[in-house]
Amino acid sequence: MDRLSKVIEKLINQSPFIQEAIAEGLINISSLARKLNPEIQKITGKEVSDSAIIMAIKRMPPGPNQKIEMKIKNFMSQLGDLVVRSNLIKVTFNNYVGISQDQAKFLSNIKDISDNFYTVSRGISETTIITNAQFEDKLKSMFKNEAMLSNLDNLSSITMKLPEINTEISGVYYYLLKKIAWEGINLAEVISTTNEFTIVVDTSKVSHAFSVLMDLKTETSNVTEF
Repeated sequence: MDRLSKVIEKLINQSPFIQEAIAEGLINISSLARKLNPEIQKITGKEVSDSAIIMAIKRMPPGPNQKIEMKIKNFMSQLGDLVVRSNLIKVTFNNYVGISQDQAKFLSNIKDISDNFYTVSRGISETTIITNAQFEDKLKSMFKNEAMLSNLDNLSSITMKLPEINTEISGVYYYLLKKIAWEGINLAEVISTTNEFTIVVDTSKVSHAFSVLMDLKTETSNVTEF
């Protein structure tokens, strides 16, 4: 028969979401104990009280996911400046023969315009371009209109400067996107380079999203790692 604490730890570690909810104080331990009790009794082969399970959960050492999260929180305290760009559009085209050449023409046409914003993401079957709204007419005139799949306007972006160690920390993007999702902020696009991470949202949500990301830097500034 396994020790009660080991059984409980094994069951909880099977679900990183439960671990995370416990660490964030978002889960009712008593309710969790009642939910786990039948499975625990089946494994141990004896009756176990809810109070014993509650005590064992509270005494659990930090799991691997909690340790990862603490590393991420320390990482977040090192985030650089946040850069906001407004008045953007997002246009998606079906990939077609010659789209790369049309893209090159468009870039050449706007290269001498100061303060321009341009990103492109090419997938297997489609290409998405995000740029300043002032370039919308140029963009549509240089790409095949019949290939256009969607066109969104009134967008803004927030770019985060990431420390160079970001590729060595697992879960960084998940942590950022989780916080945004919890606030009910829909993302129009996510863009990343080696040391930058950009989210694109409706302009009506950009102030809210900016506040959430700034709070991440503030709330993680005094975190002690396990």
